[in-house]
Amino acid sequence: MESCFSNDQENLEAPMKFDFVFFADMVVLLHLGFVLFVMLGGLFVLQWKWVMWVHLPAAVWGALIEFTGWICPLTPLENWLREAGGEQGYQSDFIEHYVMPLLYPTGLTREIQIFLGVLVILLNVGIYALVFHRHKKTP
Repeated sequence: MESCFSNDQENLEAPMKFDFVFFADMVVLLHLGFVLFVMLGGLFVLQWKWVMWVHLPAAVWGALIEFTGWICPLTPLENWLREAGGEQGYQSDFIEHYVMPLLYPTGLTREIQIFLGVLVILLNVGIYALVFHRHKKTP
């Protein structure tokens, strides 16, 4: 009887661990979506001007994270969910863990973080210059 109970307990824990890992994966997708929105969200402003009020704070936050070397709050959340699901978290930030291995063979350096922050700003300044230029031409 005792071994049956412990087996039932293990069967109950397995779906819970899967749920934590599933939610960790969802946080990764959310994080990736946010990074893409920070980088390219200004393009949506070309079609929908109101997006500017959401995108500008997101772009400032993304650049601030890169310039200061802070860790985005989504990274510890993902790590916590992974560890609760029985997986191992990671010590680096989101970009270094997921994006940098795709772009660069070496680890994230401070210089690369500064470059990414400048890239966010320059890319969005260019997009918003186009938005304002189009806005001036429209009667």
